[in-house]
Amino acid sequence: MPISSLLNQAQDLADQAAVRAEEYSETAGSVQDYILDNFGQNGLYAAYIVTAVLVLFIVSRLAKLSFSAIKYLVIPAVALAFLATFFLPFSFAAALPVSVTVCSLFLLFKG
Repeated sequence: MPISSLLNQAQDLADQAAVRAEEYSETAGSVQDYILDNFGQNGLYAAYIVTAVLVLFIVSRLAKLSFSAIKYLVIPAVALAFLATFFLPFSFAAALPVSVTVCSLFLLFKG
């Protein structure tokens, strides 16, 4: 693929993203106006606080899920595949998908 084609695709993608961002900012502006009209400035502050709390809650849950996946899936699967290479005539690359599947099933039945 020539570089000019890639640049044109990137420009098209940037233009589409700008249009979407403008649509979302208009929606956010209309929500802000609605809150100001019906609940005043204190309602707007409350909406900001609620939104911030929800975002922090979602981010914390995603972080907890990521660390749990690393702790209970990735590390045991890699260790199991590494041990399997010593005792079985398979390579690490062949043992890793099997160990990930075993650890996934273990977590599925454990939870």
